[in-house]
Amino acid sequence: MTEQHSSPFERGTDGPKVIVVGVDGSDTSMRAAAYAAGLARRQRALLAVVYVQPVMTAGAALGAPVAEATDEIAQEIVAQIREATERSRGMYDMRWEFHTFHGDPYNGLVKAADQLKADAVVVGASEQAGHRIVGSVAVRLVKAGRWPVTVVP
Repeated sequence: MTEQHSSPFERGTDGPKVIVVGVDGSDTSMRAAAYAAGLARRQRALLAVVYVQPVMTAGAALGAPVAEATDEIAQEIVAQIREATERSRGMYDMRWEFHTFHGDPYNGLVKAADQLKADAVVVGASEQAGHRIVGSVAVRLVKAGRWPVTVVP
């Protein structure tokens, strides 16, 4: 007679521990945040909500009113994202953090994922038609091949 040892079945315990989601206030980024929040809750992972504030080009920086307007818009988006994230905080038992990085969206998300030691990155699909030709942030993240990337429509 052989002795059998039973071990408890584990579901989802080897999944990501840190999930980075890029948000910019767009509808697709907010859907990505909702998807990532559900994934983080189920995996008991840390959700790192990342907003990459654009840096103005040298030509646009010549006029102070442009700089002030860009900064005001950025602050408004940050406030909206923080508010939406805070509203969902009490609904689920999950850990999350909010981070702001500066730069272009692709490099900002790469920097965030590296610094936060991301196991996965979630982004919304681009809503800009030109990205079909040039390539979106999501496509560039996938091509980088450094993390699993989920693109939410």
